[in-house]
Amino acid sequence: MTATPSRLVLDDHALDLLELALGGAVAHADLVRALDADISPGTVLTDAENTPLATWDGSTLTPDRPFAVEPTPVWDPRLRRPAHEVRAQYAQTPHTAVVLDGPPTWDERRVVTGLATERAVILVVPVTRGAGQAQANATCRAAMALAADVDGSVDVLVLPSPTRRQDGGKGGEDILAGYGLTRVVDADEARSAETREALTTLSARRDTLVTDLYPPASAQELLAATTPSASAGTVVLFTGLSGSGKSTIARALASRLESDGRTVTLLDGDVVRQHLSAGLGFSQHDRALNLERIGYVASLVATHGGTAIAAPIAPFAASRASIRDMAVAAGAQFVLVHVDTSLEVCEARDRKGLYAKARAGEIPDFTGISSPYETPTDADLTIDAGTTDVADAVELVRDALSRP
Repeated sequence: MTATPSRLVLDDHALDLLELALGGAVAHADLVRALDADISPGTVLTDAENTPLATWDGSTLTPDRPFAVEPTPVWDPRLRRPAHEVRAQYAQTPHTAVVLDGPPTWDERRVVTGLATERAVILVVPVTRGAGQAQANATCRAAMALAADVDGSVDVLVLPSPTRRQDGGKGGEDILAGYGLTRVVDADEARSAETREALTTLSARRDTLVTDLYPPASAQELLAATTPSASAGTVVLFTGLSGSGKSTIARALASRLESDGRTVTLLDGDVVRQHLSAGLGFSQHDRALNLERIGYVASLVATHGGTAIAAPIAPFAASRASIRDMAVAAGAQFVLVHVDTSLEVCEARDRKGLYAKARAGEIPDFTGISSPYETPTDADLTIDAGTTDVADAVELVRDALSRP
């Protein structure tokens, strides 16, 4: 009998480190030490959906599958290049990296324009998985516009930026060096004292101007109207069999909507089960209660102008209708997305072996095998993730959200 290889599920921080390691910016052994886990040869490193990304053989990592990407600028492969490729490009070229902490100001533009007359300039946008994606996407778009406007060689590079320092005290400078970028200017260094002060007081000065120009009641109305939480938001509920692809589409949609400027809360099924619904099982009663809690939290998010995205299996029509009712009662837009991937495809892509265990009777009440799935008759959108790629699926949902 062949032994089943051990698996280690990586959090967002570790996934950033793994991407850097596979791209050549971080030594493989340094990554393994930073994970602070017992990793034996043959261990498979996976993401939260148990997708195998790399295998550790005791000394090096071998990539298994590409990372999941999203249809946003920070995932554009032309910008998010591996370290070995960047090193090779600039090994013999005089260059300076300008690290941006937001859309470049006039001060950064002047610095970049001056540098580009004599050397290549790389506008670096650090990006952390799961945090600040809207800001990073905005910075990417502004950086690309600046690169197109300036005469000379100006490139944009998206660089994974782990949330915690690496083992051994390695930080941002070490990662930049791993990309071959040793001459570096931080955006803050390029700014005058006046610009830095203006940026730190930008929001306060806006509010002050409004209160100076308008009577109190008018100012209150104007500030409320220009605050994203001033109106009810949106609830997007994905439903489908285990392995249908709904969680992957939901995560990509969340990133895309954040890039659009929305405030997004992703109600991940495993996280909800761990915290909000800890102690619940998978009986019909417990599943209904879990979905009621998801619907309640989603409606609260929408009440305050946010977009809530949830991707449980949600097998029962009554529970889905209850979530719709809660969203509508909150004044929110509600979109039900049925990810209608066939059972055969779901079983074929099952990396956790859940379907095999269910068919063997080891998992009771498993949707599609020993528990029913009630196919929606009221879905606002139906997607077959077996024939539709993630980027196209995200655009289909965005189109549905734009309908009145």
